[in-house]
Amino acid sequence: MNETGSSATPQTMTAIGVKAPGGPEALVPETRPTPRPAAGEILVKVAAAGVNRPDVMQRKGLYPPPPGASDIPGLEIAGEVIALGEGVTRHALGDRVCALVAGGGYAEYCVVHETNALRAPDGASMIEAAAIPETFFTVWTNVFERGRLQPGESFMVHGGTSGIGTTAIMLAKAFGSRVFATAGSDEKCDACRKLGADVAINYRTQDFVAEVKAATDKKGVDVILDMVGGDYIGRNYEAAAVEGRIVQIAFQGKSEATVDFRRIMLKRLTHTGSTLRSRSPAEKAAIADQLVARVWPLIAAGTVKPVIHATFPFREAAKAHALMESSQHIGKIVLTVA
Repeated sequence: MNETGSSATPQTMTAIGVKAPGGPEALVPETRPTPRPAAGEILVKVAAAGVNRPDVMQRKGLYPPPPGASDIPGLEIAGEVIALGEGVTRHALGDRVCALVAGGGYAEYCVVHETNALRAPDGASMIEAAAIPETFFTVWTNVFERGRLQPGESFMVHGGTSGIGTTAIMLAKAFGSRVFATAGSDEKCDACRKLGADVAINYRTQDFVAEVKAATDKKGVDVILDMVGGDYIGRNYEAAAVEGRIVQIAFQGKSEATVDFRRIMLKRLTHTGSTLRSRSPAEKAAIADQLVARVWPLIAAGTVKPVIHATFPFREAAKAHALMESSQHIGKIVLTVA
């Protein structure tokens, strides 16, 4: 294996492991071998790492990493390139990058395929850059590629103040959509409106189907991004417009539901979905290229900016997970490593 980089890279590093499936206390600092970049990979000295719901699911033993991926949690990082694997051409030593990884983000060092690492957007801090990959990759591929959201169409996201939700609101608005969002409190609904949502619905006190129909002259919305599942599936069919597209990316409720499928036929609906973590580096690279071309200019201009709710030293990952599971946050939670 040929590798170019700093000879000062230590043989071991501190990472956050999962001692056994369980609550936040299962996350513990431990010593691991420092990874080395294989051909086509880069080694990043991690400055910050984003915290995401899949990390929580992995900690609970419900979302194992795909074959070949690190068992260390963490799906997005930002930092400095300090070593290059054989054949790397996209990045140079010292570059500031953010990256989507299949695992290994909660650590001092992390390897990633060069095509899944992007130059950190101009003007973004390392904390902001670390909050971008997982949510922006997810929103782009699901809302704009699978959901085919077009300028002038309407869009609704459930969980509008989550990392995914805040990103989806900003991007849909930036690309010319009328945006609906659901959230669990009046405070969170206010936050959705400040981010650009035209209509924010408190799902604890309002029926989102009725609210959508009232706000659209009974037409419904064109694209729905859902992370809830359960009884939301049938309700999404009711809230969708004719030729509407519902995109499923998670199940915070149940992954099973009893649904009247006549709505699919009568409205000519499309219900699709996807996962991101298990996709190949080439598939993720195609999304990355679209982000650099279409979204990076919006971030550089300040039109879109990741919403950071809180940061924690990465040794306090348990506190970050506890906050995420409380659902009190608005936007992203980020671990600082350097």
